[in-house]
Order: sequence, then structure tokens, then C-alpha cells
Amino acid sequence: MNTHRIGLVVPSSNVTVETEMPRILGAHPDADFSFHSTRMRMHQVSPEGLAAMNAQRERCVLEIGDASPEVILYACLVAIMVGGPGEHQRVESAVAEQLATGGSEARIRSSAGVLVEGVRALDAKRVSLVMPYMRPLAERVVAYLEAEGIEIVEWRALEVADNNDVGCIPGDRIMEAARSLDLTGVDALVISCCVQMPSLHLVDAAEKEFGLPVLSAATAGAYSILRGLDLPVTIPGAGSLLRSDLD
Repeated sequence: MNTHRIGLVVPSSNVTVETEMPRILGAHPDADFSFHSTRMRMHQVSPEGLAAMNAQRERCVLEIGDASPEVILYACLVAIMVGGPGEHQRVESAVAEQLATGGSEARIRSSAGVLVEGVRALDAKRVSLVMPYMRPLAERVVAYLEAEGIEIVEWRALEVADNNDVGCIPGDRIMEAARSLDLTGVDALVISCCVQMPSLHLVDAAEKEFGLPVLSAATAGAYSILRGLDLPVTIPGAGSLLRSDLD
């Protein structure tokens, strides 16, 4: 069985993506994966903190390129979305171009882009969100997704500014926020619009409770990685998006 090498570019204070992504992909029946990270300094999830973090991108891309990954995930959704509509395409192209100068053919994904991809894969037109961000940043996430043609019906922002604290948000608080949403006529629920807010353990239970597809930034990332590697999209216990190949 081949081992596929996955690169992760993550905020320095993020501990969740390196936990949830191996857990999801480790359940794949036909492939093995190894995970290799590089970090950008960031603690406060604010426009200033995100801008300072993004300025470290080129260094991190050079570092992760040395590990020769097949796929690289730029794993900070809001850091991309604050750049305005279409920013995930610009960043993914810039990273691919930078890597290509060193001879790397790694496939590039971003958490912002994979969430859009995952929602579209579910053919979800009307979506509701749960996010950890402060309200001004949450509003920019909503605007970003709506610019991609996704109608955001309702959303909840838990308003946690410290990224270390985001990684400790309890599942009960996330589910309470989800239960406060009117999900009538909604096609899908994004239960964590952030790769740092833990939610993998909630996805299946939320699908059963709410009776609709539930995804997260992490499950969308796993979906896009598998598609990029031309592997079957079949992972147990991670929601409808990863239950079967949707093509």
C-alpha cells in the first residue's frame, strides 16, 4: 500500500488540524498517509494577526516543499477569506508557482477553497454556519462564501479571539450554537467553519440529529485531498461528504 505524503501549512497555535486530518484519512481503507507540517506564527485571530501570519507564507512553502509532499493544505480558512472574494484561487496559484520554481508538482489546496469545493460537491445551495470568529471576521467569511454563489441562511459566531482558546471550544458549545439555528430548508450545515475549532466527533451525530448533511473545514479538506490524489472518497464516521464519491 502506497504512503501518500501530505504537507500542512498551519498557524503556530493550531493543534486541531494535525489531530483531525490524520484521524480522518487514517480511516481510509485503501491508502496510508504521512503528515508533515510547517508553522506560521499567529495567536490572535484578528485582521492584524492574520496579515502578519500570511506574510510568512513564502518561507513556510519553501520549508514544506523540502519534504516533497504530494498535496499541500494551506490550513487557515479565515486568513484566506479576509483577502476578499476569490483569494483562495490567488493564493493557491501563487503557492503552486513558488513550488514549481523548485521542481515540485505538489497539488495545492487551501481551507477556504476546500470548503467551497465541499459545499458544491454536496450540491448545497443554502447553507448555515457555526464559526469561532469575532463578529467582524465572521461577517467577512459570510460575504466570501456568498460571493462564491452560496446562500448563507443563518450563522453563529462564538467570538473567540485567541486561537489557543479556539482549539479548546467544547463540543457542547458548538452543538448549542448549531441547535439555535433555524435549519428549515437548509441544504447543509458547516458545523465548524475553521480548522482549529474541534468538530470531527460532532459531524455524524449532528447529521443524525438535524437530518441533513453536515461538514466541517476538516472533512472538506480530507475530501479535497482524496480527490486530488484520485483516491476513493469513502471514510467511515466523517459525514455525508466522505461517505461516498459524489461524482
